[in-house]
Amino acid sequence: MKILLFGARGQVGWQLQRSLAVLGEVVALDRHSTGACGDLRNAEGIAATVAQVAPQVVVNAAAYTAVDRAEDEPDLAFAINARACEALARAAARIDAWVIHYSTDYVYDGSGEQPWREGDPAGPLGVYGRSKLAGDEAIARETPRHLVLRTSWVFDSWGQNFAKSILKAAAVRDELAVVADQWGAPTRAALIADVTAHALRVLRDRPDPQALAGLYHLAASGFTNWHEYALLLLREAQSRGLPLRARPDRVRAIPASDYPVRAARPGNSRLDTSRLRQAFGLRLPPWQDGVRAVVAEIAHHRAN
Repeated sequence: MKILLFGARGQVGWQLQRSLAVLGEVVALDRHSTGACGDLRNAEGIAATVAQVAPQVVVNAAAYTAVDRAEDEPDLAFAINARACEALARAAARIDAWVIHYSTDYVYDGSGEQPWREGDPAGPLGVYGRSKLAGDEAIARETPRHLVLRTSWVFDSWGQNFAKSILKAAAVRDELAVVADQWGAPTRAALIADVTAHALRVLRDRPDPQALAGLYHLAASGFTNWHEYALLLLREAQSRGLPLRARPDRVRAIPASDYPVRAARPGNSRLDTSRLRQAFGLRLPPWQDGVRAVVAEIAHHRAN
């Protein structure tokens, strides 16, 4: 299997280089790559790269993810998250390649308390969510051979994310205030990458892989809020001797209304993953497992 990976230096892309390596040759590109275009700001260049590499699978882990800045840069957000995806999917369809693409809980309006199902109506609250939804729709429209995997609250020991920001802030501040009325499942990038590799193995080995094409939710099991998530991070950090000024008892729970941001965030980012689990025969571990593993890795790296 020859796999073309875009977004190789992002959180998910970094882990995909590891998980996909066992399946065959991985051509891993990012926006700074030379020799082939990996910059999703250049839709024509991305399409040319797909034609040039001629893979069996195109995995798109690249995206514009600056949620607040997207409100001021809608053209750039749509160029990367929608128009480049349309070009990528159209080019993949010409060579009969599968497209694996990652989406987000931000395509929903965040209302209610029930986990979102794939068939629920979308209602993004901001430019970022609208651009990602447009990309999802473009891929589904341009090629029948696709898996769109919507995930939530992605983190890992690599890259910038909430987990690393909380640990950094707690090391230098005496007290933290964290939102407690937004709910979701912290999902480690390594889990997303491993599920992707598993899904590709299933597609490769099935006589009718097209029957599995479509939209799926992919997130760790269970759910929590940002405040409880931060408490677990700090408890784990404390137990592993990481330097903390703001210990767990110094983390205040606040409503989202007390933490103003440029773009609205969904209050309910719970995702129902039953369709993915049933279709691909897998179990998704609790979100706490990923948090503990990442804190352990960070502590190990700092100690060495």
